[in-house]
Amino acid sequence: MTSAESRFHPDRAARRLVGPIFGAACLAATCTGVLALVILLGAIVAAALQGPPHNPWYALGPNLRELAGLVQKLALGVQSSNPARAGYRVGLAGSLWLLGLVAVVGIPIGVGAGVFLEEYAPPGRLRRIVQTNIANLAGVPSIVYGILGLALFVRAFGVKAVALGPTLLAGVLTLSLLILPIVVITTQEALRAVPRSLRQAALALGATRWQMIRDHVLPSALPGIMTGTILGLSRAIGETAPLLMVGAAGSLLQAPKGPLDRYSALPVEIYNYAKEPDTRFQMVAAGGILILVALLLTMNAAAIVIRNRFRRYD
Repeated sequence: MTSAESRFHPDRAARRLVGPIFGAACLAATCTGVLALVILLGAIVAAALQGPPHNPWYALGPNLRELAGLVQKLALGVQSSNPARAGYRVGLAGSLWLLGLVAVVGIPIGVGAGVFLEEYAPPGRLRRIVQTNIANLAGVPSIVYGILGLALFVRAFGVKAVALGPTLLAGVLTLSLLILPIVVITTQEALRAVPRSLRQAALALGATRWQMIRDHVLPSALPGIMTGTILGLSRAIGETAPLLMVGAAGSLLQAPKGPLDRYSALPVEIYNYAKEPDTRFQMVAAGGILILVALLLTMNAAAIVIRNRFRRYD
């Protein structure tokens, strides 16, 4: 065997040993994440039920009914200094308002910006600068967006005539800025995954660029775009710091009726209950976390259904 052959000769024994070790390490990492999630959810459920459930742990049906009754009670109650009557109705309504308006404001802008940067913007220094700044904005702490929203939307840099004040619209615009980089980046990645041959075939058949994007590229990229949209909305619905900065009310007895009303949000109310010295409020805070988790799971399930439907007809 020559020196060149010995240098590139595969070590089959090492490969047979390293492969299973790497697979076992990946499995251990997966199991660690799942175990941590199960322990965290179990601790939240135990806190919501104020310790072990009244029924045996294996009585799944009664335990679930007890937990569902607690969540329903908290979802219908309002802010109160009495933990027996406290609930999240106003905060839940405010979070749904935020979710709907952020979807209307932030998602079209983010998707449109991603389409422009990927399909229309010519390659060059300006495009690279914009891409770099968008990538940097995706990693900015949420409290910075809260400070920006406070200066730009709530106070309007001291111009009272256009200042929104601590209203629902100011929170919506702040959270829209927060999710914008995520939506733009995921939209671009989804568009890049569409084969270049699809674009060339549409143009070769006489379609304009807009027709090619509308009828071929966007439908093919829609599952990936939906993923980015749900990721952005999930981050927005769980944020507390930006909403505290732009004036989300910690105690409110009436749900907002329009974009210019005062509002509260589910994470803000959870935060306020969790810092109460009375230990009974820990149960209320844990129940609010379960409501928030249920809302996030519902959003993710809806996204999976929509993605599967569009993949089926792709």
